[in-house]
Amino acid sequence: MKALIIVDIQNDFCPGGALAVKEGDSIIEGVNSIAKEYDLVITTQDWHPSNHGSFASQHEGAKPYDMGTLSGRPQVMWPDHCVQGTKGAQFHPQLNVKAVNFIKGTNPKADSYSGFFDDDGASTGLDEYLKEEDITEVEICGLATDYCVKYTALDALKCGYKTSVLSQLTKGVNQSPQDSQLSLKELEQAGITIR
Repeated sequence: MKALIIVDIQNDFCPGGALAVKEGDSIIEGVNSIAKEYDLVITTQDWHPSNHGSFASQHEGAKPYDMGTLSGRPQVMWPDHCVQGTKGAQFHPQLNVKAVNFIKGTNPKADSYSGFFDDDGASTGLDEYLKEEDITEVEICGLATDYCVKYTALDALKCGYKTSVLSQLTKGVNQSPQDSQLSLKELEQAGITIR
């Protein structure tokens, strides 16, 4: 069986949000349309406490997009985003899918680009759930190509799923202009199908 994983289509990652992805909302109509074709649809949702350690605001002198460390691991310092209970953490109002949701990023000492695991290795429960549902193949779309989509796809492959990324239904942060394209190339080289 095959599942669609829709990564982080939340207000803060769409135009007007705290960590907006350029044209991030432009994929939503396509995601709504394709979601009807799957046995199971999963959404992931960044759900950070207000003191999350990936926020530049939590590190004296740090500015958004500076590089720093979090629990000894390299970390991009992000603007405060997807804070639990805020409008920014809610799904974009145009996203209209019937899905099982998995939240991530609740541990203030670990970031969580992947929908499967925090970067300290803690599971979100997604892998266990997909295996219980006899899912063997996943296709991934959402935001952002160069971070959460990328790491979700890499972890899906590591967990043993036949994995594809739907490149027309993703958009990237693109701190550097080629980041999304380089990420897709890296995923393809790892054995993930890019459609």
